[in-house]
Amino acid sequence: MRHAPCAISMRLNGRICIELVDVRITGKYGEEVLMFHMKVVLATLAALLIASVGSRAAAQAHTAQPSAVHSDELTQTKITRALSAAPPDVAKAATVAEMDGQGKMTVLRAGTNGFTCMPGDPTGVGNPAMCADQASMQWFKDFAEHKPKPTNTVPGITYMLAGATQRSDSDPYDTTSPAITVGPHWMIMWPFDPKATGLPTTHTPMGAYIMWAGTPYAHLHIMGRP
Repeated sequence: MRHAPCAISMRLNGRICIELVDVRITGKYGEEVLMFHMKVVLATLAALLIASVGSRAAAQAHTAQPSAVHSDELTQTKITRALSAAPPDVAKAATVAEMDGQGKMTVLRAGTNGFTCMPGDPTGVGNPAMCADQASMQWFKDFAEHKPKPTNTVPGITYMLAGATQRSDSDPYDTTSPAITVGPHWMIMWPFDPKATGLPTTHTPMGAYIMWAGTPYAHLHIMGRP
């Protein structure tokens, strides 16, 4: 049985930037799965800059946090771990950088496609390897600075294809709950409404859900690889 698709689109300067289609299909075992197709159309290929990467760390998952790994770790090891978070076509031209405890970002490898990949700290909670575009970096900066809401004007795309850990699906600033392990996923950094989309608000091993629903920092998790 196939339900009518729900399309959500955002526009920038008259061009469709992101189109998200939600199609529900009943599988042969009677379980309903969510399948998503996301199409990104670039309005221009010119001069995408890494924005506002000097933000301080936040304690919760899915924020650009300082790396706590040993300073003598080989640079190539950090680069390899950072790039493992992104699809190959993104990783090949992404900038790789890491943040120190003072919020200073050091570029380990220059890139050209507007994505920044960070190695994170595999020994900590909420500091996974990740690759984020310019809009996502602004989102992370706003979150770390506890701004009332993110100021990115277009949806951001963030990849965590090496998996992650987090503390809470509902509280952005939870630092005490037991760690939740999350498999490979990617995210759309935009305040999706669970009532409008019909999506769940707690972690699911497949399909998609809205994390931190009901807060200005709600965003869409899509499990698996794009």
